[in-house]
Amino acid sequence: MASNNPLDVVIITGMSGAGKTIAAQAFEDLGYFVIDNMPPSLLPKFWELVRESGSIQKVALVIDLRSRAFYDQIISMLADLDNANTVRTRILFLDASNSELVARYKETRRSHPLAMDGRLLEGIKLERELLTEMKNRAQIVIDTSNMSPRQLREEIFGHFKESGDTPFHIEVMSFGYKYGIPIDADIVMDVRFLPNPYYIPAYKPLTGLDKPVYDYVMNQPETEKFYQQFIDLLWLTMPGYQREGKTSMTIAIGCTGGHHRSVAIAQRLAQDLGKKYSVDVTHRDMHRRKETVNRS
Repeated sequence: MASNNPLDVVIITGMSGAGKTIAAQAFEDLGYFVIDNMPPSLLPKFWELVRESGSIQKVALVIDLRSRAFYDQIISMLADLDNANTVRTRILFLDASNSELVARYKETRRSHPLAMDGRLLEGIKLERELLTEMKNRAQIVIDTSNMSPRQLREEIFGHFKESGDTPFHIEVMSFGYKYGIPIDADIVMDVRFLPNPYYIPAYKPLTGLDKPVYDYVMNQPETEKFYQQFIDLLWLTMPGYQREGKTSMTIAIGCTGGHHRSVAIAQRLAQDLGKKYSVDVTHRDMHRRKETVNRS
């Protein structure tokens, strides 16, 4: 591997229905390369490919132990990993009470993978027996019986988030209404009420990234009043989205063509929000021209 740091490997395992899918999503948000149920026999080849690439530093493997043979293979594989200086392994075991697991299966109307005869509780007991050794080997055990998905995510972040991790990310986007509203936007703000630089001949071929246009938009009295109230609203709401477990937000700023007003506002917004959050800014329609509509 290109880095001298060991490969960080987290094994996500535990009782079926205890929250492995939610855990996998949380690790993706933490920047882990997540693999769901790779056969243990393929792991040596996978480690080889990871080392050769040098681009993957954190891997999370979701292991669902549904048969005795699978169980024996993964235990042996973990022993080999523990003896390797280039790999650091941690096991996260997710558990829940039998009664809670039964309730979750009843709610989703799924059958337990080990309840071949349809007796749900017997399948849960068998799985718990098979997983005893894995649970004993786990460095972290989380009981999700009384946890919501958001609480489980927070618990995982608390154990595995590093100082450089930024699970919450903001995407600021400018766009033109004549090309359609972005379907992935969480918050959409229409700035077509602001004076339009398009009607000033010298500004028409420019964009909101050009200083004359940017200054023109920002120097309008209504712009500053609007902007301060809008960003105050964002400062108020972003922490709430984080508390609810949201890891990314897309804020879309739109004007008619997506060339001038929306670009300037989005650029300033990204700069200000970037003082506290991880922010990217894109200008979807800045270089698009549509001759049938003559306003930006």
